Amino acid sequence: MTTEKQDCGSLAPLLPVEQNERSGEGGSISGAIFNISTGMVGAGIMSIPATFKVLGVIPSFFVILLVGYFVEVTVDFLLKYTHSGESDSYGGLMAESFGKFGSVALQICVIITNLGALIIYLIIIGDVLSGNNSDGSVHLGTLQEWFGIHWWTSRAFSVLLVVVFVMLPLLSLKRIDSLRHASAISILLAVLFVVICSMMAIHAMWEGKTQKLRLVPDFSHGITFTELFTTIPVFATAFGCHVNVHPIRAELGRPSDMTSAVRISLVLCVVIYFAVGFFGYLLFGDSIMADMLVNFDQASDSLIGTALNDIVRLSYAIHLMLVFPVMNYSLRVNVDELFFPKRPLLASETLRFFSLTCILLAFIYGGAVAFPNIWYFFQFMGTTTVMCIMFIFPSSIVLRDAHNISTTREKILAVLVIIFAIGTSSVAIYSNIAT
Repeated sequence: MTTEKQDCGSLAPLLPVEQNERSGEGGSISGAIFNISTGMVGAGIMSIPATFKVLGVIPSFFVILLVGYFVEVTVDFLLKYTHSGESDSYGGLMAESFGKFGSVALQICVIITNLGALIIYLIIIGDVLSGNNSDGSVHLGTLQEWFGIHWWTSRAFSVLLVVVFVMLPLLSLKRIDSLRHASAISILLAVLFVVICSMMAIHAMWEGKTQKLRLVPDFSHGITFTELFTTIPVFATAFGCHVNVHPIRAELGRPSDMTSAVRISLVLCVVIYFAVGFFGYLLFGDSIMADMLVNFDQASDSLIGTALNDIVRLSYAIHLMLVFPVMNYSLRVNVDELFFPKRPLLASETLRFFSLTCILLAFIYGGAVAFPNIWYFFQFMGTTTVMCIMFIFPSSIVLRDAHNISTTREKILAVLVIIFAIGTSSVAIYSNIAT
C-alpha cells in the first residue's frame, strides 16, 4: 500500500487519496454533502430559537446569512491553499504557514471542541431517554415516562446501551464516506424535526395560542446590547465543518467537487436553521429555553400531542447518534497524530484504531455521566476554540501567504473575518461573565 506524504498534524484519511482514485472507490458528491451537513447540524440547532428571542426575527436571519458567508469564505481559503501547496490537510496547512506550533495549536483546539461537543451529545441523549433535574424541576425522559423510574431507565445505563450498541458499531467504520447513509438519515431526521415544529407552530397559530413575534431586539425587557453578541457563538458552532473538509475531500472521486458540496451544504443548513429558529420561536415565544428540547418535555391534553412530543425528542436524539461518528472521526485522527506525529494511522492497523476508538468513547461516556449539564462550557467553547478553527486560523493562513497566492481582496476579507471573530467573542465572553 502506498502511503501519502504526512505533514505534521495533518488530518489525513485512513486510506490514501491515490489509492482511492486508482481503485475508483472515491466518495460521491451527494455523500460529501450529507457528511458536511451532518457535521454542521448538531447540538447547536436547539439553541437557535433562543437567539431569535434575543435578536428578533429579522436580525437573526441576517446573522445566519453573515456567518454562513464567512464560513464559505474561510473554507475557500483552506481549499485554495490545499490546491496550491503540498499539504492536503488542515493541520498540514497550519504547519506550512506556522510550523509545528501551528499544527499543534489546531490539534488542541479540535480536540477540545470535539470532545466537548461529543460529551454534550451524550448528555442530551441521556436527557431525552432518562430525563434530568433542571433548576429544581424534574424532567422525565421518554423511557421513564413509558416504563417508570428504574435502574435500567437511569441515565448511566441508558446512555451505556447507546454507546455499546449504536455508537461503537458506527465508530468502527474506518472511512468517513462509509457514514454517508447514516448522515443522509440524520439530515432527514433534522428535516422531520423542522416539519413537525412547523406543523405544531401553524396549528398553535390557527388556535391563537402563539405569541407575537419580536422582529427586532427589545431592550425594554432586560436585554442589553452586549447580550446580542452572545448569539454569535451559537450560530458559529452550528456552522462548524472545517475539520471535516479535508477528510471528506480526500475521499471524493473528484476533489474539485468539494467547493460545490460545501456551498450546497451551507444553503441547506441556512434553510434548516432559519426554519427551526422561526417556528420554534413562533411556537413557544418568550418561554423558549436555551435548549428548545426542554420545551417539548411537557404534558399534553391529547394522545396526538403526547406522541408528537415524543417523536420530536426521539428523532433529535437519533439525529445526534448519527452525527456523533462524523464528529468523532476528526477527533480520533487529531488525537492519534498528536501522540504519534511520525506514525500515521493506516487502515491496516486495526488494533491501534480500535484501541483509540474505545479509549475516547469511554472518556466521552464518563464525562457525560459525571457532568450532566455543561452548557456554559459549551458557550465558552463557542467563543474560543470554535472561533479559532472556523475563522481565525484559516484567515491567518491567508495573511501569512506562504505560497504568495493571496489576493488583496482575500487579505481584506481575512482581516474582516478575524476582527469579526475576535470582536464578537470578546464581547460575548464579557457579557457572560458580567451576567
